[in-house]
Amino acid sequence: MLYWLMKYVLLGPVLRLLWPTRVTGTENIPENGGAIIASNHLAVADSFFMPLHVRRMVTFPAKQEYFTEKGVKGRLKKWFFSGLGQIPIDRSGGSAAQAALDTAIRVLRDGHLLGIYPEGTRSPDGRLYKGKTGVARVALEADVPVVPVAMIGTDKVNPIGSKMWWPRRLEIRFGAPLDFSRYDGLVGDRFVERSIADEIMYSLMELSGQEYVDIYAARAKELAAADAAGVRPAVPAQPSAPVAGDAARVPESKAS
Repeated sequence: MLYWLMKYVLLGPVLRLLWPTRVTGTENIPENGGAIIASNHLAVADSFFMPLHVRRMVTFPAKQEYFTEKGVKGRLKKWFFSGLGQIPIDRSGGSAAQAALDTAIRVLRDGHLLGIYPEGTRSPDGRLYKGKTGVARVALEADVPVVPVAMIGTDKVNPIGSKMWWPRRLEIRFGAPLDFSRYDGLVGDRFVERSIADEIMYSLMELSGQEYVDIYAARAKELAAADAAGVRPAVPAQPSAPVAGDAARVPESKAS
């Protein structure tokens, strides 16, 4: 109830008025049943604008800290992010990482849409970074399609480090669903999961037109910080692209 109130009464109308958005490909989103909506990640604003233009509710895993802050401010944050359809995830690693995957799989098996950022964090420079394999494992475990979506312009609305949101025209492009049923029974195979993650990132690269960097975004941030301190070289300027379709690194015995 709170989600729909936020979407259609409290927050949604304001977002639609101040940030007109061109949306294409919504017909690619399944009308029912579980599915992963896999997006590039340019800004915090991505989690606001994309669900606004999807008829069904989209659930996003969110930092647990959004839900655990004390005091009045903490309660308001919890109310706000719950209203956006976000669920708390402990990202501290170890068993917590498995708990996050289990939560995502449960959401999908219950027939809901799950929003995921395969890069794991926001892009530090507007480029597209290597996808983590968690999205692949969740897709295989829950046996659901993956719908890629490209957010375009949100980094200009809500630049990293800025608390202000600036009026801009946005674009959201939903791509054709990706079906990974050919890998049925291969959950846990690192070659298969890497292949799936790469295929998702290739689709996002084509949809968004972003330059691809074959390292994780978190690592890129570390390198950029080290470079600023004069310790290490910056992120490579001419990265390679991810492999489309059945990646060559998948052994034939596993891909058949």
